[in-house]
Amino acid sequence: MDDINLHYRFLNWRRRIREIREVRAVRYRERLKRMLRDGDVLRYHGNSDEVGCFVAARPLSRRNRYFEVTIIDTGVRGMIAVGLVPQLYKLDHQPGWLPHSVAFHADDGKLYNGNTVGQQFGPKCCRGDRIGCGVSLDSDDGQLTVFFTKNGKEVGSVDIPASPDALFPAVGMHSLGEEVLLDLNAEWGMEEDDGQMIVDSHEEDWGRLHDIKVTGTLLEYVGKGKSIVDVGLAQARRPLNTRFHYYELEITDAGEKCYIALGLARRDYPKNRHPGWSRGSIAYHADDGKLFQGSGIGDAFGPRCFEGDIMGCGIMFPRDYSLDGGDDVDDWDLDVIPKPSEVQNDLYANNEDEEDEGEDLEGRKVTVFFTRNGKVVGRREVALPVGGWYPTIGMMSTGEKVRVDLHPLSG
Repeated sequence: MDDINLHYRFLNWRRRIREIREVRAVRYRERLKRMLRDGDVLRYHGNSDEVGCFVAARPLSRRNRYFEVTIIDTGVRGMIAVGLVPQLYKLDHQPGWLPHSVAFHADDGKLYNGNTVGQQFGPKCCRGDRIGCGVSLDSDDGQLTVFFTKNGKEVGSVDIPASPDALFPAVGMHSLGEEVLLDLNAEWGMEEDDGQMIVDSHEEDWGRLHDIKVTGTLLEYVGKGKSIVDVGLAQARRPLNTRFHYYELEITDAGEKCYIALGLARRDYPKNRHPGWSRGSIAYHADDGKLFQGSGIGDAFGPRCFEGDIMGCGIMFPRDYSLDGGDDVDDWDLDVIPKPSEVQNDLYANNEDEEDEGEDLEGRKVTVFFTRNGKVVGRREVALPVGGWYPTIGMMSTGEKVRVDLHPLSG
């Protein structure tokens, strides 16, 4: 009976994930008119009598609250606008011209806030300049603070009425030859005198980091990438539990070989071993689609994953499962869950050898499942290690980058 209940719960979870992905697929779709997109480059593709406009697929949020545009070519008139608009904004209008939109225009340095008449705001921008737009996390209730930057320095900000509708990054153009480089994954922080940028690093989300650089929700491999010992490892600070039992990553750059692995591991997992390779771990590997479970030899499991794909991993806990033999908990900061006192980043530390030894790994059985682009790839029944299963990501070739959401189904 327990197996039947678990099977139906798993089917319900799979349906829920699919429904969420279907909604996102419809909701999050970029829109553009009189523009051509080639990778991250946007080019005007009109006759200079009509506006071209691009609206990104995803809105700004607390986790991704800033983007930038670098002007490659100002074209004939340099009429390039950078700002925020509703998702269904009319694409034959410059951002900032219509209600509920706001934008900084490069040709005159003016701010357009839901009006075709702009207000003097900042300097004009030309070829090579980098224009940024973001939202402040300190906005008051009922108001949203939108700020703009030029070449890493804040130009100014404006408060606009907060709307239940999300605001999407937008770029407008209006003359032949205009061309920009779009960076929807840019991070923003105030610059100090030494020229270094302080960013919202999200390092507090990670308990262990080895040869991995964290920038907001973006993880970037910074290791040598020469051999199988050059693994970069990121392990979350807290294990999955009955409240937060699923996480995802999006491959934003596959790097040279897409040696990216997503899975779960015990807390003391070796830092230079891909998730799934050593005892006390299980992982889905993007480069070959195989599942590795405590062994360097993987089993055929699912499709390979590429740049733009979203990989997910979660746990189906038994109905009577609890962390401490009691009720399910909402707070992660429990004594039964060990926590490191600070983030351990071994990027510049000595590479000390780690023994692949740990506590007795046999525990309560749980079902671990993996997804690709919202569809369940497969599942495995595994024993829960002492202390729980920690979200663990591995990378191993130059240029690899992933964006991680540790709580995609919360809220």
